[in-house]
Amino acid sequence: MNTHFSFQGFDTVDLAKKYGTPLYVVSEDLIREKCRAVHESFLDLYPNTEAVYASKAFLTKAMCKIIESEGLGLDVVSGGELFIAKEADFPMGKVIFHGNNKSLEELEMAIDYGVGRIVVDFEEEVNLIEYLAKAKEKRVNCLFRITPAIEGKTHKYIMTGQKDSKFGIPLELDSLKALVESTLKSPWITLLGFHFHIGSQLFENHIYDGAIQTIGRLAKELKMDQGMELQELNVGGGFGIQYRGDEKTKSISFFTELIMESVTKVFGGFELPVPKIIIEPGRWIVGEAGITLYTIGAIKKIPGIRTYASIDGGFPDNPRPALYGAKYDALIANKVLEEKVDVATIAGKCCESGDILIWDLEVPTLDSGDILAVKNTGAYNYSMASHYNKIPKPGVLLLSAKEANIIVKRENYRDLIQNEEMPGHLK
Repeated sequence: MNTHFSFQGFDTVDLAKKYGTPLYVVSEDLIREKCRAVHESFLDLYPNTEAVYASKAFLTKAMCKIIESEGLGLDVVSGGELFIAKEADFPMGKVIFHGNNKSLEELEMAIDYGVGRIVVDFEEEVNLIEYLAKAKEKRVNCLFRITPAIEGKTHKYIMTGQKDSKFGIPLELDSLKALVESTLKSPWITLLGFHFHIGSQLFENHIYDGAIQTIGRLAKELKMDQGMELQELNVGGGFGIQYRGDEKTKSISFFTELIMESVTKVFGGFELPVPKIIIEPGRWIVGEAGITLYTIGAIKKIPGIRTYASIDGGFPDNPRPALYGAKYDALIANKVLEEKVDVATIAGKCCESGDILIWDLEVPTLDSGDILAVKNTGAYNYSMASHYNKIPKPGVLLLSAKEANIIVKRENYRDLIQNEEMPGHLK
């Protein structure tokens, strides 16, 4: 009987021994299952729809290839993400470029590459895009990101749709109407519609209804005043997943059914044609497809207070618990059948008291050298990793069927200084 934790048919203790820890492990099969669920519950059910993967959750060239092969588009938010997509030969027409402060260089990249949509996040950005498009004699498709003044029930750091937000164009009708009017007259910009995003890690669906009603009223006003017909409405993503036992991952249809019902009702009520509906799942696709493996080192028992079990990673490879109190579940991979008789707090190795990965985890009797497997780390772990305390970033292992492949090499100490230069007077 195997006493080790198996992930997608692979012995995680063997993976830790072979590839070292910390180690990000991602399942290609689970990613593809989620992509196909998007097809079955959304794209195949509703005409004139599109799904784009929100790449900020996890992006490598290999991930681009998986997403492309599953027929989804790609949402990027920086020149770096756009560059990776280009290097992976991802079809640029299926790329949507977001960002609340895109540089002139990034906008130029997007136009040169021929991305499918640029999402305008503030009024002056229209002028920047028009300037570049005119100089390059290329017409650019755009969406306006609107702040719908809807607050999703999530941590304040990952709320994005409230009125007081750094994202999007405020819903001030007169100024927005003027911006739409001037953009519609531009010979270099095609305004296709609007985008909104309420927040991340959401478990409610009714809040999408409120945002859609807001956009519907705006579309009605613009139709009456300027004759504009909304061709596209991007409702964003933010669909939540389970990290601990108190919240369960919702099916994609939990969100998309209400979204489509609301769109049909609202636009039909205003006697407007239903626009193309775009969703942007990221975490929902990749979050549960990943785990992280660590080796436990120091075990410190403070009688009557707490036991700390320290791992060989922490804040640099997963800053989410320290940033906004994200909670994870984990198990001791080499002792999965042993009774959980103790409680330990899993501490990272950085010089920060806040570098705690999991508080009060039920565990069997721990020993140095045990392997900790943290579940559901596919999203916003590798993508948010840093070099804090000069700790090299872990590698990324992709599991597919019976094969394991390194898709990002583990960094070494030499990698930490590869871009440093020594001034001559200090040599």
